[in-house]
Amino acid sequence: MKLLSVFLFFIMLQSCSDKKSETKASGITSEVAMKENLQIEKENFDTKRVVSLNFEELEKNYFQKKNDSIYIINFWATWCKPCVKELPAFEKLTLNFSDKKVKVLLVSLDFPDKIDSQVIPFIKKNKINSEVVLLDDPDANSWIPKVSEEWSGAIPATVIYKNDNRKFYEQSFTFEELETELKKFL
Repeated sequence: MKLLSVFLFFIMLQSCSDKKSETKASGITSEVAMKENLQIEKENFDTKRVVSLNFEELEKNYFQKKNDSIYIINFWATWCKPCVKELPAFEKLTLNFSDKKVKVLLVSLDFPDKIDSQVIPFIKKNKINSEVVLLDDPDANSWIPKVSEEWSGAIPATVIYKNDNRKFYEQSFTFEELETELKKFL
């Protein structure tokens, strides 16, 4: 029985070494395969970055936090020029306040079928590092007033909150304006 185990181990070891020599013999093919695998992994990573949520999930996971962090939730879309114009301010805020407990969430209001064709390419092209989710809830008449009674539904729109201290903004921001509002919560 021990001899059979040793024999099987030797065969497995030999089969592994054969695969390694095949890989070395076809180094270019192996390198191409590795690059393709890395590309697939990168695409999977980017796809995972944009989670599609309905409003109930968004509210539960992002609007009801009770801790010492400040949350900045911005509603935007790739087709909204004022939204796109202000996104660098949110990115700069994420970078400048990385040592503070400030969390930025960008909630895309693009159509759900546009995640792969518009949202993810937009994120890549503009090097968006903030967390991005896509709101997939067609009943805007029910969830808009839950975000804020003041909200007409126009974007860009932003909520800044810490625990029960909450402020809503239906406007575009420059970095300086956004930083000023954030400092009221620090």
